[in-house]
Amino acid sequence: MRERGAVVDWPIAEVARMSGVTARTLRHYDEIGLLPPARIGANGHRRYEERQLLLLQQILVLRELGVGLPEIGRILADQVDEVEALRGHHLRLIAERDRLDALAGTVFRTIAELEQSRKDGRGMTAINRPENLFEGVQPSQYEENLSVFPRLAAEGARRAATMSPAEVEAGQRERTALMIRLAELMAAGADAGADAVLDEIDGQYRALTELSPVSADEFRAIGRACVDNEQWRGAYEAIAPDLAAYQRDAIEAYATSRLG
Repeated sequence: MRERGAVVDWPIAEVARMSGVTARTLRHYDEIGLLPPARIGANGHRRYEERQLLLLQQILVLRELGVGLPEIGRILADQVDEVEALRGHHLRLIAERDRLDALAGTVFRTIAELEQSRKDGRGMTAINRPENLFEGVQPSQYEENLSVFPRLAAEGARRAATMSPAEVEAGQRERTALMIRLAELMAAGADAGADAVLDEIDGQYRALTELSPVSADEFRAIGRACVDNEQWRGAYEAIAPDLAAYQRDAIEAYATSRLG
Protein backbone atom coordinates (compact mmCIF):
# COMPACT_ATOMS: atom_id res chain seq x y z
CA MET A 1 0.00 0.00 0.00
CA ARG A 2 1.20 3.50 -0.77
CA GLU A 3 -0.25 6.91 -0.04
CA ARG A 4 -0.09 9.58 -2.73
CA GLY A 5 -1.19 12.71 -0.94
CA ALA A 6 -4.70 11.83 0.31
CA VAL A 7 -5.03 8.89 -2.11
CA VAL A 8 -4.13 5.35 -1.07
CA ASP A 9 -3.35 2.77 -3.71
CA TRP A 10 -2.18 -0.85 -3.79
CA PRO A 11 0.00 -2.81 -6.23
CA ILE A 12 -1.50 -5.72 -8.10
CA ALA A 13 0.30 -8.28 -5.92
CA GLU A 14 -1.27 -6.83 -2.78
CA VAL A 15 -4.74 -6.76 -4.34
CA ALA A 16 -4.28 -10.39 -5.36
CA ARG A 17 -3.29 -11.29 -1.81
CA MET A 18 -6.24 -9.46 -0.24
CA SER A 19 -8.88 -10.77 -2.63
CA GLY A 20 -7.62 -14.27 -3.33
CA VAL A 21 -7.76 -13.52 -7.06
CA THR A 22 -4.59 -14.23 -9.00
CA ALA A 23 -2.63 -11.39 -10.56
CA ARG A 24 -3.16 -13.11 -13.90
CA THR A 25 -6.92 -12.88 -13.44
CA LEU A 26 -6.67 -9.21 -12.49
CA ARG A 27 -4.67 -8.55 -15.64
CA HIS A 28 -7.33 -10.39 -17.65
CA TYR A 29 -10.07 -8.24 -16.09
CA ASP A 30 -8.07 -5.20 -17.19
CA GLU A 31 -7.57 -6.53 -20.72
CA ILE A 32 -11.31 -7.09 -21.25
CA GLY A 33 -12.15 -3.66 -19.81
CA LEU A 34 -13.90 -5.05 -16.73
CA LEU A 35 -11.51 -3.69 -14.10
CA PRO A 36 -8.85 -1.28 -15.33
CA PRO A 37 -6.39 -0.24 -12.62
CA ALA A 38 -6.42 3.30 -11.28
CA ARG A 39 -3.13 3.84 -13.04
CA ILE A 40 -0.13 2.06 -14.51
CA GLY A 41 3.25 3.22 -13.26
CA ALA A 42 6.27 4.06 -15.39
CA ASN A 43 7.54 0.56 -14.62
CA GLY A 44 4.35 -0.94 -16.11
CA HIS A 45 2.99 -2.08 -12.74
CA ARG A 46 -0.76 -1.77 -12.18
CA ARG A 47 -1.96 0.04 -9.06
CA TYR A 48 -5.47 0.02 -7.61
CA GLU A 49 -7.36 2.51 -5.47
CA GLU A 50 -10.40 2.06 -3.24
CA ARG A 51 -12.87 2.41 -6.14
CA GLN A 52 -11.23 -0.49 -7.98
CA LEU A 53 -11.36 -2.62 -4.81
CA LEU A 54 -15.09 -1.94 -4.51
CA LEU A 55 -15.60 -2.89 -8.16
CA LEU A 56 -13.59 -6.06 -7.64
CA GLN A 57 -15.80 -6.95 -4.69
CA GLN A 58 -18.88 -6.58 -6.90
CA ILE A 59 -17.31 -8.68 -9.64
CA LEU A 60 -16.49 -11.48 -7.23
CA VAL A 61 -19.96 -11.38 -5.63
CA LEU A 62 -21.61 -11.61 -9.04
CA ARG A 63 -19.29 -14.46 -10.02
CA GLU A 64 -20.36 -16.30 -6.86
CA LEU A 65 -23.94 -15.85 -8.02
CA GLY A 66 -23.08 -17.52 -11.32
CA VAL A 67 -23.09 -14.39 -13.49
CA GLY A 68 -20.77 -14.55 -16.51
CA LEU A 69 -18.14 -11.90 -17.22
CA PRO A 70 -19.96 -10.32 -20.20
CA GLU A 71 -23.12 -9.88 -18.11
CA ILE A 72 -21.09 -8.51 -15.19
CA GLY A 73 -19.63 -5.93 -17.56
CA ARG A 74 -23.14 -4.85 -18.56
CA ILE A 75 -24.28 -4.68 -14.92
CA LEU A 76 -21.32 -2.55 -13.90
CA ALA A 77 -21.76 -0.27 -16.91
CA ASP A 78 -25.46 0.30 -16.16
CA GLN A 79 -25.23 0.91 -12.44
CA VAL A 80 -25.20 4.49 -11.19
CA ASP A 81 -24.88 4.33 -7.42
CA GLU A 82 -22.43 1.92 -5.74
CA VAL A 83 -24.45 1.66 -2.51
CA GLU A 84 -27.64 0.82 -4.38
CA ALA A 85 -25.74 -1.74 -6.44
CA LEU A 86 -24.39 -3.36 -3.29
CA ARG A 87 -27.88 -3.44 -1.78
CA GLY A 88 -29.05 -5.32 -4.85
CA HIS A 89 -26.15 -7.78 -4.58
CA HIS A 90 -26.92 -8.23 -0.88
CA LEU A 91 -30.52 -9.13 -1.65
CA ARG A 92 -29.37 -11.63 -4.29
CA LEU A 93 -26.99 -13.22 -1.80
CA ILE A 94 -29.72 -13.55 0.82
CA ALA A 95 -32.02 -15.11 -1.76
CA GLU A 96 -29.27 -17.53 -2.82
CA ARG A 97 -28.56 -18.39 0.82
CA ASP A 98 -32.24 -19.16 1.39
CA ARG A 99 -32.36 -21.25 -1.79
CA LEU A 100 -29.31 -23.25 -0.77
CA ASP A 101 -30.75 -23.77 2.73
CA ALA A 102 -33.95 -25.09 1.16
CA LEU A 103 -31.99 -27.28 -1.25
CA ALA A 104 -29.84 -28.66 1.58
CA GLY A 105 -33.02 -29.50 3.49
CA THR A 106 -34.45 -31.21 0.41
CA VAL A 107 -31.38 -33.40 -0.07
CA PHE A 108 -31.26 -34.20 3.68
CA ARG A 109 -34.91 -35.34 3.64
CA THR A 110 -34.28 -37.42 0.53
CA ILE A 111 -31.32 -39.14 2.21
CA ALA A 112 -33.44 -39.85 5.29
CA GLU A 113 -36.28 -41.28 3.23
CA LEU A 114 -33.95 -43.44 1.13
CA GLU A 115 -32.20 -44.78 4.22
CA GLN A 116 -35.54 -45.59 5.85
CA SER A 117 -36.86 -47.25 2.70
CA ARG A 118 -33.80 -49.49 2.55
CA LYS A 119 -34.26 -50.48 6.19
CA ASP A 120 -37.87 -51.35 5.38
CA GLY A 121 -36.84 -53.27 2.27
CA ARG A 122 -38.81 -50.99 -0.04
CA GLY A 123 -35.91 -50.17 -2.40
CA MET A 124 -34.57 -46.81 -3.62
CA THR A 125 -37.78 -45.44 -5.15
CA ALA A 126 -39.90 -45.26 -2.00
CA ILE A 127 -40.17 -41.47 -1.74
CA ASN A 128 -43.18 -40.40 0.30
CA ARG A 129 -43.86 -37.21 -1.66
CA PRO A 130 -41.93 -37.06 -4.95
CA GLU A 131 -42.69 -33.36 -5.40
CA ASN A 132 -40.53 -32.69 -2.33
CA LEU A 133 -37.48 -33.69 -4.36
CA PHE A 134 -37.64 -30.34 -6.10
CA GLU A 135 -38.07 -27.92 -3.19
CA GLY A 136 -35.34 -25.30 -3.43
CA VAL A 137 -34.37 -26.36 -6.94
CA GLN A 138 -34.54 -23.69 -9.64
CA PRO A 139 -34.58 -25.75 -12.84
CA SER A 140 -33.76 -22.74 -15.03
CA GLN A 141 -30.32 -22.63 -13.39
CA TYR A 142 -29.68 -26.18 -14.55
CA GLU A 143 -30.85 -25.75 -18.15
CA GLU A 144 -28.34 -27.61 -20.26
CA ASN A 145 -26.61 -24.68 -21.90
CA LEU A 146 -25.32 -26.09 -25.17
CA SER A 147 -23.94 -22.82 -26.49
CA VAL A 148 -20.51 -24.44 -26.82
CA PHE A 149 -22.16 -26.94 -29.20
CA PRO A 150 -23.79 -24.56 -31.71
CA ARG A 151 -25.61 -27.18 -33.80
CA LEU A 152 -27.34 -28.69 -30.77
CA ALA A 153 -27.95 -25.24 -29.26
CA ALA A 154 -29.65 -23.98 -32.41
CA GLU A 155 -31.95 -27.00 -32.64
CA GLY A 156 -32.69 -26.83 -28.91
CA ALA A 157 -33.64 -23.16 -29.19
CA ARG A 158 -35.86 -23.89 -32.19
CA ARG A 159 -37.67 -26.65 -30.34
CA ALA A 160 -37.98 -24.62 -27.12
CA ALA A 161 -39.71 -21.86 -29.08
CA THR A 162 -42.55 -24.25 -29.93
CA MET A 163 -43.01 -25.50 -26.35
CA SER A 164 -45.49 -24.23 -23.78
CA PRO A 165 -44.21 -22.97 -20.40
CA ALA A 166 -45.57 -26.14 -18.79
CA GLU A 167 -43.64 -28.32 -21.25
CA VAL A 168 -40.43 -26.35 -20.66
CA GLU A 169 -40.83 -26.69 -16.89
CA ALA A 170 -41.53 -30.42 -17.19
CA GLY A 171 -38.33 -30.87 -19.18
CA GLN A 172 -36.34 -28.91 -16.64
CA ARG A 173 -37.74 -30.98 -13.79
CA GLU A 174 -36.92 -34.20 -15.58
CA ARG A 175 -33.31 -33.09 -16.04
CA THR A 176 -33.10 -32.24 -12.34
CA ALA A 177 -34.67 -35.59 -11.46
CA LEU A 178 -32.07 -37.36 -13.61
CA MET A 179 -29.29 -35.56 -11.74
CA ILE A 180 -30.81 -36.68 -8.45
CA ARG A 181 -31.06 -40.29 -9.68
CA LEU A 182 -27.38 -40.19 -10.66
CA ALA A 183 -26.55 -38.79 -7.22
CA GLU A 184 -28.44 -41.68 -5.61
CA LEU A 185 -26.50 -44.22 -7.69
CA MET A 186 -23.22 -42.50 -6.83
CA ALA A 187 -24.14 -42.45 -3.12
CA ALA A 188 -24.99 -46.16 -3.34
CA GLY A 189 -21.45 -46.84 -4.58
CA ALA A 190 -22.36 -47.70 -8.17
CA ASP A 191 -19.40 -47.49 -10.55
CA ALA A 192 -19.74 -44.85 -13.26
CA GLY A 193 -19.72 -47.68 -15.81
CA ALA A 194 -22.39 -49.79 -14.10
CA ASP A 195 -25.38 -50.81 -16.21
CA ALA A 196 -27.85 -48.87 -14.04
CA VAL A 197 -25.78 -45.71 -14.51
CA LEU A 198 -25.36 -46.26 -18.25
CA ASP A 199 -29.11 -46.72 -18.59
CA GLU A 200 -29.59 -43.24 -17.13
CA ILE A 201 -26.96 -41.83 -19.48
CA ASP A 202 -28.70 -43.57 -22.38
CA GLY A 203 -31.75 -41.42 -21.68
CA GLN A 204 -29.60 -38.30 -21.91
CA TYR A 205 -28.00 -39.44 -25.15
CA ARG A 206 -31.33 -40.25 -26.77
CA ALA A 207 -32.70 -36.83 -25.76
CA LEU A 208 -29.73 -35.15 -27.45
CA THR A 209 -30.04 -37.23 -30.62
CA GLU A 210 -33.66 -36.13 -30.90
CA LEU A 211 -32.23 -32.64 -31.49
CA SER A 212 -29.43 -33.64 -33.85
CA PRO A 213 -27.06 -36.57 -34.47
CA VAL A 214 -24.36 -36.76 -31.77
CA SER A 215 -21.15 -38.71 -32.33
CA ALA A 216 -19.32 -40.57 -29.57
CA ASP A 217 -16.61 -37.91 -29.52
CA GLU A 218 -19.17 -35.10 -29.33
CA PHE A 219 -20.89 -36.85 -26.43
CA ARG A 220 -17.54 -37.24 -24.68
CA ALA A 221 -16.96 -33.49 -25.14
CA ILE A 222 -20.33 -32.78 -23.55
CA GLY A 223 -19.31 -35.03 -20.65
CA ARG A 224 -16.07 -33.11 -20.16
CA ALA A 225 -18.03 -29.85 -20.24
CA CYS A 226 -19.96 -31.03 -17.17
CA VAL A 227 -16.73 -30.44 -15.26
CA ASP A 228 -15.00 -27.78 -17.35
CA ASN A 229 -18.02 -25.48 -17.79
CA GLU A 230 -18.46 -23.48 -14.58
CA GLN A 231 -22.26 -23.24 -14.80
CA TRP A 232 -22.73 -26.91 -15.60
CA ARG A 233 -20.38 -27.98 -12.82
CA GLY A 234 -22.15 -25.72 -10.34
CA ALA A 235 -25.51 -27.26 -11.24
CA TYR A 236 -24.25 -30.79 -10.57
CA GLU A 237 -22.33 -29.83 -7.42
CA ALA A 238 -25.49 -28.19 -6.03
CA ILE A 239 -27.06 -31.65 -6.07
CA ALA A 240 -24.07 -33.58 -4.67
CA PRO A 241 -20.30 -33.08 -4.37
CA ASP A 242 -18.33 -34.84 -7.15
CA LEU A 243 -21.50 -35.41 -9.22
CA ALA A 244 -20.11 -33.46 -12.19
CA ALA A 245 -17.07 -35.75 -12.42
CA TYR A 246 -19.32 -38.80 -11.97
CA GLN A 247 -21.48 -37.65 -14.89
CA ARG A 248 -18.38 -37.05 -17.04
CA ASP A 249 -17.00 -40.51 -16.24
CA ALA A 250 -20.38 -42.13 -16.89
CA ILE A 251 -20.63 -40.46 -20.32
CA GLU A 252 -17.10 -41.63 -21.14
CA ALA A 253 -18.02 -45.19 -20.13
CA TYR A 254 -21.24 -45.00 -22.16
CA ALA A 255 -19.49 -43.67 -25.25
CA THR A 256 -16.89 -46.46 -25.04
CA SER A 257 -19.18 -49.37 -24.29
CA ARG A 258 -22.36 -48.49 -26.16
CA LEU A 259 -21.32 -46.12 -28.94
CA GLY A 260 -18.05 -47.79 -29.81
